[in-house]
Amino acid sequence: MNDAAPGVGTPQPDTGEPEHTGPRAPDDAPAPPAPLDVPRTPTGHPEVDAHVERLADADHLATDGHLEVYEDVHRGLRDALTALDARPGPPPEHAHRS
Repeated sequence: MNDAAPGVGTPQPDTGEPEHTGPRAPDDAPAPPAPLDVPRTPTGHPEVDAHVERLADADHLATDGHLEVYEDVHRGLRDALTALDARPGPPPEHAHRS
């Protein structure tokens, strides 16, 4: 005679779904914003570094708010690059014909 309680030690069939042990959030609730913690290595150019650091502002925003930050950073980096091209260098030497 088997005195074991029914179901004790009996493997449960695999349903293909993960086992949940605690309270569950509703499936339709979006996850809250979470920092990505992407390292931002300084470039040595203070203006560029300031724009790259601005990317951290997107960490606390929902995904639909990222675009504004990314566009702002892109615009700032583009302006910084354009300014490098516009800086005066030594005057060009002209061939004088007399």
